[in-house]
Amino acid sequence: MNKEETRVDVNLVLFKKDGSKKNFSLPSNITIVGRRHDCDLCVPLMVVSRRHCQLSQNNLSLKVRDLDSRSGTFLNGKRISEATVQAGDYITIGPLTFLLQIDGEPKKIAPPQQPRTTPAPKKPPAQKAPANDLSGSFPELEIDDSDSFLDELDDI
Repeated sequence: MNKEETRVDVNLVLFKKDGSKKNFSLPSNITIVGRRHDCDLCVPLMVVSRRHCQLSQNNLSLKVRDLDSRSGTFLNGKRISEATVQAGDYITIGPLTFLLQIDGEPKKIAPPQQPRTTPAPKKPPAQKAPANDLSGSFPELEIDDSDSFLDELDDI
């Protein structure tokens, strides 16, 4: 391998809500992340575009490029169209935030800091609905797809 083909070891580290983490190694110079099954890293969530973003490595430089996704690609909390990334940066794709680890750096890794949120206002007491109104028949479901599929993901 000559200097023009120098590659670094790149990992995306995803922290689950329980504090555990999952590593995804980027095996090639170009990695496509998206919802489609033919993407290099498939994230089967509807808020992730079919072809969401691309990570590309050229020598020792690593770039992330949004592929015109609806929800955008974020680098350290800022929406980007294309940017050079470094070890320790956070890349957000849909509801998932990955820590970028390059050649084992940073050694100490931590989940991203969550912004402080104010508690939701209390709901008023439920009112009795007419007999033909089904809107109150089903309890509200809290859907949390961001963690449920992680065990099914194959390493890329």
